Order: sequence, then structure tokens, then C-alpha cells
Amino acid sequence: MNNRQLFLQHVAQTSPAPVGIEIVRAEGNYLYDAEGKQYIDLIGGISVCNIGHRHPAVVEAIKKQADSYLHVMVYGELVQSPQVLYAKLLTEHLPETLNCVYFTNSGAEATEGAIKLARRATGRTDIICCHKSYHGSTTGALALIGDEYWRNAFRPLMPGIWHHTYNSRELIDAINEQTACVLIETIQAEAGIVAPDQVWLSALRKKCNDTGTLLVFDEIQCGFGRTGKLWGYEHFGIVPDIMLLGKALGAGMPLGAFVSSREMMMKLTDAPVLGHITTFGGHPVSCAAGMAGMKALLTDNLIEGVAAKEELFRDLLAHPEILEVRSKGLLMAVRLSSPEKVMEVLQKCLSKGLFSDWFLFAADCIRIAPPLTITEQEIRLACETIMSLL
Repeated sequence: MNNRQLFLQHVAQTSPAPVGIEIVRAEGNYLYDAEGKQYIDLIGGISVCNIGHRHPAVVEAIKKQADSYLHVMVYGELVQSPQVLYAKLLTEHLPETLNCVYFTNSGAEATEGAIKLARRATGRTDIICCHKSYHGSTTGALALIGDEYWRNAFRPLMPGIWHHTYNSRELIDAINEQTACVLIETIQAEAGIVAPDQVWLSALRKKCNDTGTLLVFDEIQCGFGRTGKLWGYEHFGIVPDIMLLGKALGAGMPLGAFVSSREMMMKLTDAPVLGHITTFGGHPVSCAAGMAGMKALLTDNLIEGVAAKEELFRDLLAHPEILEVRSKGLLMAVRLSSPEKVMEVLQKCLSKGLFSDWFLFAADCIRIAPPLTITEQEIRLACETIMSLL
């Protein structure tokens, strides 16, 4: 049996129709398959590879840490310099109220931790979230997911979760003294790139303040320069009480985190002790890789070029078959006439050496979220390819 057959036989599948390309190498903005074919990567591992694949600084950091130690003890018991130094770097680029980091294995686990922290800190149970939201697929995060299609097969789920429409007055009115937190994406990604209205977000912050409700921003997809600022919330000047990180946090290695104030995070240390615990969360190799990746993001000035690249994509993606382009930096949704048309174009893109995807709650849109290192020449080639296939 070849590797594809073994993949289908022995690796648990997430859909009846996986892409199934055997990748043997990834470098910069490109993927390479077993036949030697090159693909421009337009999705960057779903907003993971913001600084490109295998950035030299990240590879070197992984090798150096692997020479020192790998796993030594459950998270939070021993001083491990990759965790300490990365937490310090992150908080140096966050407001003073977000000064304490809890590292996890993934964004979904960050969501789970934030749910526990919000309930523990407030003594409340209710959580408000949004339709067409995505915060992970673990059981707690699944209760928050914004579509009954994904929730229904796994009920009963965690109670006390209330879904409302993003950008709606209805959501703000639903917040009360029983609400532990409002947990929303700073930019809705799987909905096909939906940004919050500034007035709405300000009103949301005020209502949370007035009712003692915590505001949680999920920056898992939109963080680390993806939107043209280091953090998505910087576009709106609204600071959350808890922030969720993942994807690009590990620069290609598995890593997530929830970030809050030290005062609040200390609520997880007693009554009960070990209020939140993980074996591999904040793995030293992942933290070393992530820290090297964040430093490269900042020192290479990648964020400064995002707005111009976004504008170039928008200028070039002009075609009668393209009904709309929604974007926030290099997080883009290209809307076509139907989900079927999107799948047709995506399949043709693969044959032309272009790798892209769709959205969970916007299947009529092509996802564009390339490494921030994508060049003008690569943008032009990608757009020409898409246009030729419509």
C-alpha cells in the first residue's frame, strides 16, 4: 500500500473527502508534494504559518531546545525558560491587564481554560457567544460553536450557553448579572471574515463592565499580524479581560494560550488546587519555536506590509463571478455564486499549483490567508490563476 492508501486506512478521517495530497516538504510560501509539484500556499496551515514555513530562526530554536530538554514535568511545576521567556515577550506587547499567560496545547484548549477561568472568577455559569462562531471542537468549545449542524450529533452539551448574532443589539441586551463572560472572535473567521462594528463593540465592552461580565476575545486566527496589526483588537481600541491565542502562536508547532491578569489567573491555583492542569501544554520546544517566530514577525517588519498586500489582492480579484471580497488584512473571503462553484474552483486551483480552502459557515467563499511573507509576484500569480478558473 502507498502512503495515501495507508493514510485513508489508518489515520482517523475528518471528512469523507480529504484533499489527500502527500506533502513531503514545505518552505517559505510553498508546499511540495510527493511528485515534486509546487503549490503556492494561500491558507498558511489555516493562519498558522504567518512567517512562512520553516523559518530559519524557528528551525534553529527547535534544534537548540531539543538539545537541552523536551518534556520534564506537567505544566506549571518547574521553571522552564522557553515558557517563561515567551510569556514575558507576549505580555510586553499586551496591555498591563493582560500580563499572565497560561500555555496550552491548542486554541481549543485555550477556549476550555478560559471557560473555566471566567466561571471561577465570576462565580457565574452563563456564557454568551455568537452564531457562526468557531472556538474549537473539544466538548466545551463545541457547546460554543455557532451552528446546530455541528452541535446536534453530540448533545447533550454543556448547559448555560446562549447564542446570539454577531454585531447585534440582541446580544448586548442578553448580558445580565448571571453572565460569566461573553466569548467572541475579534474578527469572525469561519463566518467568512466578519468584523465587528466599532459602536457595537464599544457598547458590548460597556455592558460587560456594567454587569461585571468578563469579555473574552478569541484571537486564535486573527492574532500575530494577520489583520495588519499585531492583535485584532487593536483596530477597535477595546481590550478584553481574557484573550485566546493559538495557531500562529507556535510558529508551526502545537501551542495555544489564554491570557488574563495575574490576579484573575490566580483563581485557578486553589479551591481547588490544580484548578486547571495540562501535561504537555506549553511544551518547551513549542514555546521556543513560538518565541523565535514572534521575534521574526516583529524584526522582519512583516506586519507593516499586510495592508498593501490586502489592497493588491482586492484590486486583482475583480471578476463578474466574484460577488464580494471581505477582508481584514490577509484574512480574506472571496464569495462566489455557490458552495459548489467554490469546490470546483478549489479543485482546479490544485491542478494549477494553488492551495486554498473554504469556510465552515461560509462555504460559498474561498479562503485566502497566506503567510504574511507572500510576495507581490506570488499574489499576482495566485489571483491570475483564480481568475482564469472562474
